[in-house]
Amino acid sequence: MGVFTVLTRCILQPLSVVDDELVPKVGMTFTTLEDAGKFYRNYAKAAGFSTRVREGKWKSKISPTEKTNPTAGLNCPARIYIHTLKDVGAWIISKVVLDHSHPCCPSKAEMLKQHRELSMSIRRTIENNEEAGIRPSKTYQSFVAAAGGHRELNFIEKDVRNYITREVRNVSEQEDAKEFGKYFLRMKEKNPNFFFELQLEEDQSIKLAFWADARSRAAFEYFGDVISFDTTYNTNRYNLVCGSFVGVNHHGQSTLLGCSLMKNEEIESFKWLFQSWLRCMGGNAPKGFLTDQCASMKRALEACMPTTVHRRYIWHIMKKIPSKLNGYKGHADIEQEMSQVVWNSHSKDSFDRNWNDFLLNFGLGDNKWLLDLYEDRHIWVPIYLDHHFWAGMRSTQRSESMHSFFNKYITRNSSLIQFVKQYDNCLGSREQAERESDAADFHTVIPCATKSCIEAQFQDAYTHAKFREVQAQFKGKANCITRLKNSALGYSVYEVGEQVSSSIFNKFVVTYNSVAAEVKCHCLLFESRGILCRHALSVLSFEQVSQVSPRYILERWSKKVKRRHTHIKSSHDEPLMEPRSKRFDQLVFRSQNICEFASESEELTAILHRAYDNVMAEMEALKAKRKGTSSLSHEDANLESVNELQSPPRIRTRGRPKNRLGSKLEKQIANATKKKKTKVLSEINLFDAASAAHSNCSEYQGHVMSYQFRVPAAGDNSLGV
Repeated sequence: MGVFTVLTRCILQPLSVVDDELVPKVGMTFTTLEDAGKFYRNYAKAAGFSTRVREGKWKSKISPTEKTNPTAGLNCPARIYIHTLKDVGAWIISKVVLDHSHPCCPSKAEMLKQHRELSMSIRRTIENNEEAGIRPSKTYQSFVAAAGGHRELNFIEKDVRNYITREVRNVSEQEDAKEFGKYFLRMKEKNPNFFFELQLEEDQSIKLAFWADARSRAAFEYFGDVISFDTTYNTNRYNLVCGSFVGVNHHGQSTLLGCSLMKNEEIESFKWLFQSWLRCMGGNAPKGFLTDQCASMKRALEACMPTTVHRRYIWHIMKKIPSKLNGYKGHADIEQEMSQVVWNSHSKDSFDRNWNDFLLNFGLGDNKWLLDLYEDRHIWVPIYLDHHFWAGMRSTQRSESMHSFFNKYITRNSSLIQFVKQYDNCLGSREQAERESDAADFHTVIPCATKSCIEAQFQDAYTHAKFREVQAQFKGKANCITRLKNSALGYSVYEVGEQVSSSIFNKFVVTYNSVAAEVKCHCLLFESRGILCRHALSVLSFEQVSQVSPRYILERWSKKVKRRHTHIKSSHDEPLMEPRSKRFDQLVFRSQNICEFASESEELTAILHRAYDNVMAEMEALKAKRKGTSSLSHEDANLESVNELQSPPRIRTRGRPKNRLGSKLEKQIANATKKKKTKVLSEINLFDAASAAHSNCSEYQGHVMSYQFRVPAAGDNSLGV
């Protein structure tokens, strides 16, 4: 009943409420068909309906019983007929029908698609936000907040999403691969040290791709000793596998050292990728390489980097414990005990003993997963690996942070060119984080927590992030009790007991050579992370050492090293904007300063308003004089090397947005060219969009409430659809 009341109220809205100047009347003339269409649209908005332009009669090709989308109505008689006056080159209204067969509601007209629009300012904001990886919902909410509410906007969130899908993200599969290749050429032109390699299928589709920007290649010189590599599938519409090479910088932050896209995860694919990466980095293999539990990756790594120490992510293994062992009674105790054995075994022999006891105690001796893990213990158990340097990387946290970035902004419908642009954003965010930390190291100082001269040494040399790690060890020294076990010829053996709880003490053996000024703890913190442990610091304090040997102050963590890569910008593609968008951005940029200055007072604001009025009047006058003229500009680029590229076969997903393969106007131009003939119109009618069912119609789909005109042939003085 409520719905009926609302409709009745709308139906009873008399047309006289519309300003008489907006009501179409027989005899009205217009200079152009565009002016006539604009006039009728303004009337439609005021009266509460939407319009369509049509020449001749049209009938839907789809049976009414097959239509599923909602329609505005059927066979509404409301329309105006327009004739062309050839002698004077104008258009005149010859007939007007104002009656409708459906309700018209002016208060809801702004929600009709035809009357919703995105201004140039809104479109540029959407494009910039999409480039920055901001979700459409957040973009729309920012418009709502700026306008002061939903009712103040003349568009809805769906319009924002449609614009992104049809205009911003819209790249056909054929053009996607070409744009992907052109991106690499643009980056190479910006900086010759940009590196990329592609492997193509016989049909020229992309099988494998690897690239690294100039900054990443320069950063490898300092941070290429330990590399984390991992893959993720949530990449793009072709289901290509993304692989990212990640290092650790002097602040302990993740730094990107190359990216790849792969069609599959076969051994040969990984071999090609690792060889490409090595060529990119000057043939210098890292000392340590962390990967997941991929057998193909492991074999390819052994073939390409035989001298590199391979380590599997312990996090990948430990997180599988619940799923692998939850079928056993007391699986929570099993998980806890296994973690104790893995993390708290301080020698290989003790690990072997503890592991065997663990299997025996829980009756797990026949568990194949655990047996296989034991066979591979040398590539994942800490005590087997921590005598090598790992820069603090022992889990997938580095790669996982990269994946979370991509997963946030990249979907299975994303194009290749979208992916590389988001990778650029990731590079930029990593660069900015490093720059901010470098600035903080230069301008600020973290106070020492103790009176130790050794702490002051590290305060002077290390970056803030690494000095905080050193301070944590100095603070932990308070829980340590040092006892000399034996000493001979300057070589001393200590036992350091660390209290980890009210009743538990862990014991560590620390040796100190006073002649060589060398200290070593079997916890291997310094060897694996490059930070002196609290046990070693306790012994140095016991020995009254005031300065540590330079070997314990790693240049890798130093804030004083001038690193070449910091002077190189990370790669970032300039947005390929149409000339109008460029001009718009330039005008907005300049006007911001003027508006900021004028907003200081009402008087200055009034001056600017008057200036705007005068300029607007001058521009409208100039535009009126130029009506009917047009211009065309284009750019030619010789990119033969990438014009034959083809995208891989697209992986279809549910809910995929339809590709925009060209606007209706473009299709009409193409059809007109093929037919090589033009129909001269002398009459056209503009009618209520509800005069015919328009859902699922091939001719009008996506253009239900907008005008579509064909381009006239030379000498044609009329326009039609």
